Amino acid sequence: MDLGLIVLRLVVGLLFAGHGAQKLFGAFGGGGLEGTAGMFDNIGLRPGGFTARAAGTAEFAGGLLIAIGLFTPFAAAALIGVMTAAVITVHGSNGIWNTNQGYEYNLVLAASVFALSGVGAGAWSLDNAFGFDVHGVIWALGALTVGLIGGVGAVLSGHQAARFGERGAKPHAT
Repeated sequence: MDLGLIVLRLVVGLLFAGHGAQKLFGAFGGGGLEGTAGMFDNIGLRPGGFTARAAGTAEFAGGLLIAIGLFTPFAAAALIGVMTAAVITVHGSNGIWNTNQGYEYNLVLAASVFALSGVGAGAWSLDNAFGFDVHGVIWALGALTVGLIGGVGAVLSGHQAARFGERGAKPHAT
């Protein structure tokens, strides 16, 4: 069982971290902060620079934490939040299947980190090495709830900022 958990953690965690590195640093052919910020601005997640940093950091740090098995439900909540925002803003309208740019892959990733929050990172993890008992039904449901609320909240606040920007910001008196 521990072999399966470490393989799952490493594959899912390092892929998330790589995706975050694409956003933050332009690694692996990614757009970096400038490209990601522009794309986020275009889909209504404003300010694009802030949301790009937030999403990139959540994926990069969350992915690394999943890979090493540290603070697993907290990392899962951050990653579920990013996947929720991605489904709402980009993939949801395309249906489920990835072949049509749908949310299939996002759902698989979110389900994977949710499951890790439930069963735990395993014996070969830093959670276990430090004696952190941070897994189980409550932790998994907590990660899911926080992730869903965070993802929806990020989209709503980004769209609200976009609407405010379209109306024009009023200068503040000093």
